[in-house]
Amino acid sequence: MRETGLPQTTDPLTRDYVHRCQSAAEPLRSAVADADLPPALLASFGDRLLPRPLFAERTQMLRFAEDVTRLFHLITSLPERLYDGDLRRYCADLGLHGRAAALMCGLGGVAPPLYARADMYHDGTDFKLLEFNIASELGGVDRSGELPRALLEVDAFAAFARDHGLDFIDTGRQVARALRQAGRVVTGDREPVVALLEGRAGMARYGGAWRAFQELMRRQGLADLLLGEVHETRLRPDGLYLRDRRVDVVVRCFAVDQILADPAGEAVVEPILRAHQDGLAVLWTPMESNLFGNKACLAMLSDPRNRHAFSTEELKTIDQVLPWTRALYGDVPDEVMTDCLRRREQLILKPNYRYGGSGIVAGWETDAAGWQQALEDAADYGCVVQERIVPRAEPVVDPRTGDLGQWQAAWGLFLTPEGYAGAYARALPADTSAVIGISANPDTRTAGVFLY
Repeated sequence: MRETGLPQTTDPLTRDYVHRCQSAAEPLRSAVADADLPPALLASFGDRLLPRPLFAERTQMLRFAEDVTRLFHLITSLPERLYDGDLRRYCADLGLHGRAAALMCGLGGVAPPLYARADMYHDGTDFKLLEFNIASELGGVDRSGELPRALLEVDAFAAFARDHGLDFIDTGRQVARALRQAGRVVTGDREPVVALLEGRAGMARYGGAWRAFQELMRRQGLADLLLGEVHETRLRPDGLYLRDRRVDVVVRCFAVDQILADPAGEAVVEPILRAHQDGLAVLWTPMESNLFGNKACLAMLSDPRNRHAFSTEELKTIDQVLPWTRALYGDVPDEVMTDCLRRREQLILKPNYRYGGSGIVAGWETDAAGWQQALEDAADYGCVVQERIVPRAEPVVDPRTGDLGQWQAAWGLFLTPEGYAGAYARALPADTSAVIGISANPDTRTAGVFLY
């Protein structure tokens, strides 16, 4: 057996798995390809799977989940802690004005339910938070539980999992439980009728992923999960309807910018908001979620001028989980801009409200002049600048050739009202791009996550 050449940060479990897969006769090598995925998931991501799952130490993952849960509650308390409950001032510092601010504050800025995905890197020692997606239009739910479940049905992997005591949290089961619980104010004990709603024309673009989500929820017993777009709803005296079906729970997969793109967007979404306010249906999650998924919220936590608003224990959590992060919007302090120019190769710039890696500028991939221009532009439309976290290398054996490659992974950790709800990962060959995302780079692959 040839030397594996694995990085020193490789954990013993991964080392064993990769070492075995370097043998052409080892059935683990083709386990991912042999897994029987559900049809819609296979159609959406079957050709974009990493040839192996990723492994995380159970205690470390669960501790990080507890930390980001605490961070969630800190973020949703920011209007009270820093602005005395004044949502107008809070929104202004987030760069939200006019229609956008009014839409997100329709319920008075109430704290949303715990439903989020924390995106993080493992730096070889511990996890570090990159972004906190507090919203209901979360990607990855369909893969997080289904990829591990399918792998455990492959005999070779099932034996490996038994030998090493592997397990996983089924994200689909946790999300289905959350939707059932949310709907009980309308349904009592009966199963809810759930409608996943996109913005206008959103199904044409994202329908593949949402069909995989629909397939997953039906596997979890939510037989009446419908797909549609926001303009297809009507409010009647007896409830909210999607086409000809009355619905109890709306999974909000329409984003704020989709509503704002339509001059009559508020009128289109108004029946859904009114049904939620009148107790005729539950909006999962309300538009208020987007007040707290803004990347500028992380900058508010990291900003030294705000440390007085947090207890010693809260500051310990912030410092442990979150890299150095600063807001770039409006009148940026001279010392912040000077620091950003000086530390170009250690920083990355991220727009507050874009997703999927759109608009990101990595200082280490940009020359000094380009970086300065990016910083100046950022102050006009709202960005954060964050300290670079270098993810550890994840060794992966190519099942066709046996070649060993080094990849880097962005992990997605899900939270529901019951807490940790599983994880999945996205990966790219090491050092190919600063952005690891399915929509951002066609070479990105996705992987299930097991705990050991």
